[in-house]
Amino acid sequence: MNQTRTFLLFALLAVAYLLFQQWEQDYGPHPPAPVAASNSGTNGGSNVPGGTPSISSGNAGEGTGQLVTVTTDVLRLTIDTRGGSIVRSELLEYPVTPRTKNDPNPVPIHLLDDSASDYFAAQSGLVSADGAAPDHRALFQAAQSSYQLASGQDALNVDLIWTDPSGVKVLKRYTLHRGSYVIDLDQQIDNGSSKSWDGNAYHQLQRVDRPAPVYSNFLQRISDQSRYGFFGAAWYSPDQKFNKLAFDKFEKEPLDKNQVTGGWVAMMQQYFLGAWIPPAKEANTFSTAVVNEADGKPRYVVRSVSPQISVAPGQHADNTAQLYVGPKLPSQLGAIAPGLDLTIDYGMLKIFAEPLHWILAQLDKLTGNWGVSIILLVLLINLATFKLSNAQFESANKMRKLKPRIDALKERYGDDRQKMQQAMMELYKKEKVNPAAGCFPLLVTIPIFYGLYYVLRDSVELRQAPFFGWIHDLSAADPYFVLPILYTIVMLAQQWLMPVQPGMDPTQQKMMKFMPLMFAVIFLFFPSGLVLYYVVNGLCRLLQQWWMMRRADAVPAKAAA
Repeated sequence: MNQTRTFLLFALLAVAYLLFQQWEQDYGPHPPAPVAASNSGTNGGSNVPGGTPSISSGNAGEGTGQLVTVTTDVLRLTIDTRGGSIVRSELLEYPVTPRTKNDPNPVPIHLLDDSASDYFAAQSGLVSADGAAPDHRALFQAAQSSYQLASGQDALNVDLIWTDPSGVKVLKRYTLHRGSYVIDLDQQIDNGSSKSWDGNAYHQLQRVDRPAPVYSNFLQRISDQSRYGFFGAAWYSPDQKFNKLAFDKFEKEPLDKNQVTGGWVAMMQQYFLGAWIPPAKEANTFSTAVVNEADGKPRYVVRSVSPQISVAPGQHADNTAQLYVGPKLPSQLGAIAPGLDLTIDYGMLKIFAEPLHWILAQLDKLTGNWGVSIILLVLLINLATFKLSNAQFESANKMRKLKPRIDALKERYGDDRQKMQQAMMELYKKEKVNPAAGCFPLLVTIPIFYGLYYVLRDSVELRQAPFFGWIHDLSAADPYFVLPILYTIVMLAQQWLMPVQPGMDPTQQKMMKFMPLMFAVIFLFFPSGLVLYYVVNGLCRLLQQWWMMRRADAVPAKAAA
């Protein structure tokens, strides 16, 4: 296969991928319609092992308690004393819009959110057969309304207290650490009653589906990469490994009382996640549920329930867990919990995407700029595939020189395509030309293209990563279409250097003339970092093609001399 056919196949694969993504978005499965709210305001409860009552997934309309603000160097949390739940989290290092001179302190990302349209809360509590236990609707007391991690302080404790008339007292303590998105939770049970306390601890994440985005034009819609990322629940177990469940599958394929030791439950979205991580040696029960709130908008719950806890009179017990609320950083997630780094979901091309991300991360440590790192990645790949590309260009040059002889075969055999093909194959064999040599670089190009696409789309390090001048976000499309235009020019230059190849029928010739335009349209919607990769890669191949053609043309001249 010659080089032009290679480009044609590459373009068709790219177009097919875009069409598939758009079809999935427009005609694929969608979340179920909201169900009428139940009279009690709760639904989707799950019976807890040990004979204790079911856990209520909803908020029974008690309202909010006191809102407690907790601030560290990377997080700002809002804790509601009604249940002691974390109802809001601001990621101070990740603004909604890029920092600029006109806006040096933009609004940070709200991952956990108490607004109705984006509701997402991290809830925890206790349940007991005799009712002497605070679930995520019970009212706690806080000593103060604001906490701040002081300079030189490495950890910050936030205590919430609940007391039952029977004498049972529960202290819920959150511990935040400097520079960390991991929050430790310790639920301390002091049994001051006259009988044994038996119950379970649970931790759950509850959120609504994301609202439908509003776009001002079609280009903005199709270039929004967040539309294609996974949004839903996930969990991990050492046996079944990583699993995820989209919101539209919660009722059809629920996770029902799956006992797991050494796992976690999470809610995922592009770039960020919230995850409850029970103790590694504790056998917890994982489940999912759908809650129908009074506003008719369903809420989705993923939950972890501890084994039964027994506390004798006058004794106390602790139940601990960790909550991660932050970005999907591959350098940190794997160390927090086994399999947590799998939430960076590169899909089927993980085998290519992960090495590409690792190389880019190492290059970024040297350069301090992800755009420069992409350019260096291009150079490294071209060096690694130099001989393979040379074989492709040598084959193309030989095919170009055979064009007069192939044209003569066409005149000789006319419309007899079978004899024409036989004659061409004999000619290729005689001149030692491999027409399929152009296909081999495609085996490298296509996996890199899609692997890098997923890296640029789902790697939080590249979110809002600037490169040069007008490019302020390598994960977003080029706002002024400069890079797609540059790549179109590079393709035109390649066509000029390597004119129509012999053996190409008129239909293919016409398609090749429109190839630069096709790529320009395709790359309008892709992340600018990916287009930057192909602009630099195209320039490298253009220079290599020019050098190979010059060397090939110099051989007959030397022979004639």
